[in-house]
Amino acid sequence: MLRNLFGFAVFAVVAMVALKIVFGLFGLVVGLVGTALWLAFVGFTLYLMLKLLAPNTAARVREIISGN
Repeated sequence: MLRNLFGFAVFAVVAMVALKIVFGLFGLVVGLVGTALWLAFVGFTLYLMLKLLAPNTAARVREIISGN
C-alpha cells in the first residue's frame, strides 16, 4: 500500500512538471502569434494611411512587396 501511494505521488509530481512545460510552451506560442498579429495590424494601418495620403507611393510599395 505504501508503495502504491509513493507511486501515485511520483506520478503526480511528474504530471505537474509536464503540464507546466506544456502550458509554458503554449503561452510562448500564443505570445508569438499575438505579436505577429499586432505587427501585421500596425503594418496594415501604416499602408492604409500611405494609400490615403500618397497613392502613387503606396502602389510602388505594393509593387515592391508583391514583385509584380
